[in-house]
Amino acid sequence: MLNFTTRKTFLVPSFDLDRKEEEKMNRFLLVLEKSGVEELFIRKEEYSLDKGGRPRYSCYDLLATILYGFAFGSPTLRELETSCRYDLRYFYLMQQERPSHMRFGEFINDVILPYRKEIFKRITSAIIEEMKIPLDECFIDGSKFEADANKYKFVWKPTTYHNNLSDKIRKLLEEVGLSRGVPKEGIISSRLIGEKITEMTAIREMGNFYENKYEQLSEYLIKALEYEEKERICGEGRNSYYKSDHDATAMTLKADYYAGLGSNMHAAYNSQLLVSKGIICACHVSQSRNDGYDFIPVLKAFYDNFGSYPSRVCADSGYGYLENYRFLHEHNIENYVKHQSFQGNVSGKNPDRYYLNENATITCLYGLSGNRIEIENRHPKNAGSVFYRIDGCKECPFRLYCKRLMTCKDEDYRIFEVQEELTFYKQEAFENLLTPKGIEMRVNRSSQVEGAYGVIKEDMNYTRLRRTSLEKVETEFILTYLGYNIRKLFRFFEGKARLDYWKAPKDLKPEVKKKPSAKRLSKKASKKRNRSVNEKARDYKY
Repeated sequence: MLNFTTRKTFLVPSFDLDRKEEEKMNRFLLVLEKSGVEELFIRKEEYSLDKGGRPRYSCYDLLATILYGFAFGSPTLRELETSCRYDLRYFYLMQQERPSHMRFGEFINDVILPYRKEIFKRITSAIIEEMKIPLDECFIDGSKFEADANKYKFVWKPTTYHNNLSDKIRKLLEEVGLSRGVPKEGIISSRLIGEKITEMTAIREMGNFYENKYEQLSEYLIKALEYEEKERICGEGRNSYYKSDHDATAMTLKADYYAGLGSNMHAAYNSQLLVSKGIICACHVSQSRNDGYDFIPVLKAFYDNFGSYPSRVCADSGYGYLENYRFLHEHNIENYVKHQSFQGNVSGKNPDRYYLNENATITCLYGLSGNRIEIENRHPKNAGSVFYRIDGCKECPFRLYCKRLMTCKDEDYRIFEVQEELTFYKQEAFENLLTPKGIEMRVNRSSQVEGAYGVIKEDMNYTRLRRTSLEKVETEFILTYLGYNIRKLFRFFEGKARLDYWKAPKDLKPEVKKKPSAKRLSKKASKKRNRSVNEKARDYKY
């Protein structure tokens, strides 16, 4: 059944929409029809909030109007209501109906929110099919958006305070002889404290000493319950929350990197995008303060949408973790993910001190080779790491740079702790990024995924969230990203959409990393760093 494209016929229409604009609207509604999103509303063909004589609105008209509003207007409920009264395009989409802002808001919460991921999947797939966009090359980036919460009312996870409280409780129970069954380390639960208070009730009549301890332990119980509630709200993966939005996390936004030195904390959510040919193909919303932890979830979201992974993925150095590299390798995805040492190796200003060879040896900056060794009574700091030893350091011109962080610099050898798997993936990504295809991927990452965030934040004026709680925030993000894709779709209808992103010329040569200068690196390593006032103050003895 055709639900989006079936329109009413009015004897005296109250609008006169331009013919070209009407053609674009009809093509947009046809894309929604092809998406199959109507199957999600099969039981809600007509949506009504109240029983009685209230007007009833079509789910399909409301969805089309909301998506268009998020694409070309200010996606506030009041703005949607106002647009339906004065904008001819909204007249056409709503078929002259004029729902209030409450209708739009509760439709989003009651109808769109439960199906938000499926709606994004179906409509995005239909847009990609309409624009004939290949999904072999994808680009990932993330950004933090300020939440709709009071930035001054946030709570840190009280882990340290809870441990200190447990130590006090443990000491108190030892004084009254009730330490049996109490763990010697770690946090004491409120349940166990309550049991000890019950036991103390029987002996509190023995004197004022026990009476005072009973009252003190009761106060500790109240504090323990408070700490447990805060830890429950924080959960396992974060260390803070805000009183006006428990799902928001304290983060430093990019605007604060150069103002406040990281001391300006905001309530925020982390959003990840996966873009291909300028179209947002997948998104992931989290409470994480680090982009690297959301790399795998956004790729899995892409798989859920299209049933396969992209052939190549490019991302910046914030995603250069072992788990992410391993995931790319296991799913046969070409690795174009930078590591933090990429720029230093290319410029030669801060190169890696060794290169891992295929024959289980390493080569240092001076060209000396080293083999794997085992050191008695010494274990690597990182899991999966092994030791390599290189001899002949006294004649090496790079020794000051290589041993700059070591206490003893006079030995004629150097022992490296090498995490072989991570080093292999780093070198693989480094070699791929220097090829002509890697240069093309790096250029397109800057223009596509970072360009998408630029349009959303600047052109669409979307920098702060309007809803609270993780589910509602994710729904808002999905509607915003669908609005971005619909903007692209309308540009495609007008013949102005840019799909021919930069291609590397056939005669483009691979980028060659600069040879590191031993003199410059040694001078840099021996240069004394200017210490701060606080560091200088520690030298004084009072």
